[in-house]
Amino acid sequence: MEERKNISNRSHNVVLENRKKMSVSGVEHVTSFSPDIIILVTVQGNITIKGEELDIKKLNLDDGNLSIEGYISSIVYSDKEDIGSKGISFLGKMFK
Repeated sequence: MEERKNISNRSHNVVLENRKKMSVSGVEHVTSFSPDIIILVTVQGNITIKGEELDIKKLNLDDGNLSIEGYISSIVYSDKEDIGSKGISFLGKMFK
């Protein structure tokens, strides 16, 4: 397996408690936030969190910690390189 490039020395952890509370470390940036979806950039890639009544209770980008409450229905990782390709249509990808 090929080693990942440009991974920061920061640690990254995700703790989910009863699908109602979530703690994430290694957060670099919050890209998007709404009661239904939160998109984060972490040292290990992007995380998309979907759910209901999602609320960021604590955010400290200096130490990279984030706490979320609400009903969490999905957590999906994607690579940092995928940020630029989101939102591009099928035809846009073909003629890239």
